[in-house]
Amino acid sequence: MTLDIAESLPAVMVPTVRTERLVLRGWTAGDIPAYTRMALNPQMSRYTNSPSSEAAVWNMFALQIGHWALNGFGMWLAHDRATGEFVGRAGLYREYGWPGLEAAWTICPQRWGEGFATEGGAAAIEYAFASLDADRIISIIHPENAASIRVAVKLGMTFAEATERNGQPRHIYAISRPEWRPCSTGSR
Repeated sequence: MTLDIAESLPAVMVPTVRTERLVLRGWTAGDIPAYTRMALNPQMSRYTNSPSSEAAVWNMFALQIGHWALNGFGMWLAHDRATGEFVGRAGLYREYGWPGLEAAWTICPQRWGEGFATEGGAAAIEYAFASLDADRIISIIHPENAASIRVAVKLGMTFAEATERNGQPRHIYAISRPEWRPCSTGSR
């Protein structure tokens, strides 16, 4: 047998971001059970394409890890800084054919209304503008998802256009670098 070591994607070190109340960090196999509980909650698929089985969650986990390897940015898992409890995910996303660099957030239903989506979204936008030198950030939101629309507006985003993703209506909210004002999230 001959073994040739070919060029491959580099290992990616996912930065950990700490905000006032969150620790945003990379994905590990140990996070799969908590993420599965959140993803399979029926409330999660109301406005998104949340995975619908444990196998689909595993595939989505692998996709998120691969996103970091391919793009050098991605979604972080979000944990409550005070307790260490898993509360959701937040970060940046841009798959093939995506209309722009997206700031996105998904929070466990039992933690809705606590401001974690806004805090995680603010950290993602700050990372995009400060570390990736992005010019514009979008969020793709179902038009009936009033909670996510409120988050986008709190983050300084404004309605940009109506569109469709996978046969579903979506609204794109956006913010440009000149419009951006860093939030006080205590990120370090």
